[in-house]
Amino acid sequence: MTAPTLVMAAQGSRDQRVVRVAQALQTELSRMRPEVDSSVAFLDSCLPSVTQTLDKLAARGVRETVIVPLDLTHAIEVDPRFSGIVARAAQQHPGLRISVARPIGPEASLLALLDTRLRAALAAARVLELDGLILSSSTTGDVRGTALLARRARQWSTHHRLPCLTAVADGSGPSVAQAMQGLRSQGRRHIAVGSFFMAGDERWAVQAEQARRIGAVAVSDPLGSAPEVAELVLARYAFAAMDLLPFDEEGNFQAPEVPAATQSDCAIAFSA
Repeated sequence: MTAPTLVMAAQGSRDQRVVRVAQALQTELSRMRPEVDSSVAFLDSCLPSVTQTLDKLAARGVRETVIVPLDLTHAIEVDPRFSGIVARAAQQHPGLRISVARPIGPEASLLALLDTRLRAALAAARVLELDGLILSSSTTGDVRGTALLARRARQWSTHHRLPCLTAVADGSGPSVAQAMQGLRSQGRRHIAVGSFFMAGDERWAVQAEQARRIGAVAVSDPLGSAPEVAELVLARYAFAAMDLLPFDEEGNFQAPEVPAATQSDCAIAFSA
């Protein structure tokens, strides 16, 4: 049985750094799992779109695909545009079965990668003293994602024995300036910002510039296409691919039958 094709779906941006990170992540996935066919697609601003990618896969005769949203702040809910995209694909390509995975989300395993990025920034800035941390993300995410981001900040704080506040770049939560002010009200003066971003898009650039302008001693680079991120993509892919396997009502695996030429079966599944 051929493994489903993996489609990584990023938000997209006019900043080419976003495209390069997504492409580098695909390269890393191919290195880790060369037997899994993978593609990169974007929800907006960049090409190919998710719809175009699904059209191309269907034209190639691909019968199963798993879409993994490259979203670090949403833990459960996917972008509502996926519903329309998948519904359109079901109508246009009835032989293509699609499963949409949970987003990557704010996983605890990414804190070690965040540490690596921040240590590099501290070393580059020759910082010798640190007494406060800010965990900065692109957006607040869904309800579960917001709660997990707050938990990650507490875990990061406990690990380093330093106070840590969260900041959001899109205005849906406290800004990096507000987080800096909050830490300074506690007497903290040597504050560094950990960037919980996938890529250095416009939002990251704005919050990084703002943080440096108001006195942050260092701002880390985004997480990028590190193996830790690729491993989470593969984990989401593997879980969502289970929704494409045929099981009977008792949970027993049923070997798929080859459908007649006149039959079509499009299954759309969203993994929880």
